[in-house]
Amino acid sequence: MRRLPPLTAIEAFVHVARLGSVKAAAETLALSSPALTRRIQALERYVGHPLFERRHQGVTLNPDGERLLAEIAPSIDGLSLAMERATGDGEMMRLRLAVPSLFAAQRLVPNLPSLRALHPDLHIDLDTGANRLARLDDGLDAAIAITTEVDPNLYSRRIDNNCVIAIGSRDVQEGPRAITDPAQLAGATIFLHRDMPETFTYWREAIGLPDLQPAAIDHFDSGQLILDAAAEGLGVAFMLESHLSGSNDRRLVRLFDHKVESPYSYWFACRRASLTRRPVRIFHDWLFEHLEQREAA
Repeated sequence: MRRLPPLTAIEAFVHVARLGSVKAAAETLALSSPALTRRIQALERYVGHPLFERRHQGVTLNPDGERLLAEIAPSIDGLSLAMERATGDGEMMRLRLAVPSLFAAQRLVPNLPSLRALHPDLHIDLDTGANRLARLDDGLDAAIAITTEVDPNLYSRRIDNNCVIAIGSRDVQEGPRAITDPAQLAGATIFLHRDMPETFTYWREAIGLPDLQPAAIDHFDSGQLILDAAAEGLGVAFMLESHLSGSNDRRLVRLFDHKVESPYSYWFACRRASLTRRPVRIFHDWLFEHLEQREAA
């Protein structure tokens, strides 16, 4: 059997590959950056070629590094799990996740049984409070947030791309005072979510009516309350297309044919060091694997 490289070198490689930063990996492993770099270099000498592309603001795997990570990462994760069980630390895992309440209700909670079936020892505390990304240093392990961008110092991955649409009740669309043309919004109340305050501005500019002013703009911090208010005919909501499709509320319809690419997206985010923690990694991998399976279906 060929002699293996030091496990510490393999551990360093996996951490740098997942975090995309020598500094972040060094902090996670309680090493200096030069010490961690020496471990990576030792592994590269062992395999006989570079594994990373060095860039000014970080490192990325090259094709050889991607292949190596794909082959050894499951074994490293399995070894970590075995050690947790051996030391008695693997009986229960807990993830503290901040998430918008509408995303949780429409897309997360209905799919959690599949995660529980795979990892019955993983338990999740859901926090639907505001300022999710800002509170990652305040007891949260990870967050799902709807935003235009994420601080590059965080690990982040976009969950979806979406469109902004106008959502109203069937009565608003079909009643005696039906709104059938965007210009009629000048006499209507519109609803905006505080996390997506510019949705109407982007929408009206994209459809060629930059000066369109509604009668009033009401702001909500709950997506479900916006949909409920729109369903009652109280106004027109400017939300994401996925919010309407996920509502399963037959009272709600898309009012116009216009669909505008949204500047807002759902993102998964966490501190880079947190991604090495098993509960965070399990949830992250399940979330994106589940999304890929749904898109392929």
